[in-house]
Amino acid sequence: MQSDLPMGIWPCKELIDCTIDGLISYGIVQPGQHDNEGVPIVRVNNFNNGRLDISNVLRVATSIEENYKRTRLSGGEVLLTLVGSTGQTAIVSNDLAGWNVARAVAVIRPSQEIGAKWINICLQSAETKRFLDDRANTTVQKTLNLADVKNIPIPIPPISVRHGIESVITSINEKIDLNRRINQTLEAMALAIFKSWFVDFDPVKAKIAAIEQGEDPLRAAMRAISGKTDAELDQMPREYHAQLVATAELFPDAMEESELGEIPKGWAFQTADLLTEVGIGKTPPRKEPQWFTEGEGDWRWVSIKDMGTSGVFQQRSSEFLTSEAVSRFNVRVVPDKTVLLSFKLTIGRVAITDGTMVTNEAIAHFKLPLAATISSEYLYLYLKNFDYSTLGSTSSIADAVNSKTIREMPIIVANSDLIGCFTKSVIPIFEEMRNRQNEIATLGATRDTLLPKLLSGEVEVPA
Repeated sequence: MQSDLPMGIWPCKELIDCTIDGLISYGIVQPGQHDNEGVPIVRVNNFNNGRLDISNVLRVATSIEENYKRTRLSGGEVLLTLVGSTGQTAIVSNDLAGWNVARAVAVIRPSQEIGAKWINICLQSAETKRFLDDRANTTVQKTLNLADVKNIPIPIPPISVRHGIESVITSINEKIDLNRRINQTLEAMALAIFKSWFVDFDPVKAKIAAIEQGEDPLRAAMRAISGKTDAELDQMPREYHAQLVATAELFPDAMEESELGEIPKGWAFQTADLLTEVGIGKTPPRKEPQWFTEGEGDWRWVSIKDMGTSGVFQQRSSEFLTSEAVSRFNVRVVPDKTVLLSFKLTIGRVAITDGTMVTNEAIAHFKLPLAATISSEYLYLYLKNFDYSTLGSTSSIADAVNSKTIREMPIIVANSDLIGCFTKSVIPIFEEMRNRQNEIATLGATRDTLLPKLLSGEVEVPA
């Protein structure tokens, strides 16, 4: 049926009339016991900036999934989150055929005439977000009703206009996605170097093995650091060869016992509060809404759901605090380039602040002194590699980890010259990631400003 809701100069249809089967459904209500061999399902926490992050997937027993064939995926569907972080969307790729979705996710099967790209773009418009926000139930947590979702107005311009808008928005989204993928690669590179040097101790172990075999330990460490063969080392430019030699010399050639197992000789574990000033955020009284804003405010106020949405650097927050709230409730201000760590309920999300901000009480921040032994980059990568299950039993870790536990977290500290050398080598990687995040933010703002104007016909697509 035609919708009488205004969406610019184009006629509209309700979302339900843009589907193949006239059906929009939510997924598995009671997943029950999951197992490694069951059917994977998409949950709200798998949505990440318009894409599906399937690195952490829940599987449910086949016998349970059999009862939800109506939401079994075949590829090409549009998914919409209904609970918690509502209004997130993603298009299902063909390689997820046979998967299913959780209760908090709606499955939309666009008609061939309309297409998944167009539905996905319209669902991300400011008009649709306002439509859903006005109808969301927020009694316990934000929830969308399927009846309202089915009534979402979808503008239907002429097909040439539609394809033009799709082309413009898709082009911007692809640039954003490319930057995100490059940043993921850059972060993986930095994590791999850190793990090799400060977790697996590869250069140290290479020296030890070389000594035992009567070989040159320095040469062995150089191979471990660079991943090059002896022949490739000999062909390196003199300047880079000299830098590699200097780096390899900084690693010891023996291990020694510590309270947490064997570590390189001369290194030590120190607690977080000896290396940094550990602070915990705060939440003003929720019953007094005057302290909070959702659009813009005096202070970005970071919660766990905000962490990881931007990337390595924490740039955005979904809520803001007023300056009066920060002052009145003594909310700690977190400086620029400070490492954040979530430690309640969702444990182990890590980010580095991009500018000053504040956080809630589920997030710890590690303020480095002026003459710090470690760097923000070193600490970030250490916390990303850290095994948080060591902080409490697997079943009770969410309850076991508290601010005292965080302050007493053991952090391995190598000699200062080596940490300085490492930091110098990864700073360009982190700066590149920050620059690309800034570009992503700019592109996203451009898209979000342009989309409503395109959909309303205020801005015409290029012919």
